[in-house]
Amino acid sequence: KICGSDTISYIHPKFHTLYHECQECEFIFKDEKHYISKKEELKKYDEHHNSLDNIGYVNYLTDFIETAVVPFIKKGEALDFGSGPSPVLAHILKNNYKFDVDIFDLYYAIDKVYVNKSYDLITSTEVIEHLNNPLETFELFNKHLKPNGILSIMTLFHPKNRDLFFDWHYIRDDTHVSFFTTKTLRVIAKMYDFKLIDTNDYRYAVFQKYNTTHTP
Repeated sequence: KICGSDTISYIHPKFHTLYHECQECEFIFKDEKHYISKKEELKKYDEHHNSLDNIGYVNYLTDFIETAVVPFIKKGEALDFGSGPSPVLAHILKNNYKFDVDIFDLYYAIDKVYVNKSYDLITSTEVIEHLNNPLETFELFNKHLKPNGILSIMTLFHPKNRDLFFDWHYIRDDTHVSFFTTKTLRVIAKMYDFKLIDTNDYRYAVFQKYNTTHTP
């Protein structure tokens, strides 16, 4: 689904879920026969209690901003892609860091405000693991990010070990279908006009868009 290389397949020994793993770019994805319905997916998201009243969650997102945003960009127009039922990250960016923020979410903010616009910053926290076609979304990021713009992403990177992957709490969420590593994200960056400029190889990655379209 990322680089087009051959994959190997294996079944979780306890949950009997089928996964496919690319040996080239390290992308792992759940087989589509195990996807839950959109109705079930929305029900799962409705159960989240990530609001401004949740101090731990606010601190969690503030730490992400301090680590993966403000060292690279400190002002401008931003899009929070996948803002969720309560757009806490957008609120923090707007009120604490003075960004001008738009939000989009497939379920909770469905107006495609980004059409005919481009942004200095795009954030996407705990989103790409839910995507069954990640490249479609990265193409959107590329289209709507200004030259030199910053794309900051949060997702847990998979452990690159089969036994650890099977025990990993992240795959227990039925809405999680796509799993990445730093290598996966480097491959994606080369496919578009991005360069991967920072990552902790664990939870976040920061991309910058090239000034002009380049040949990878």
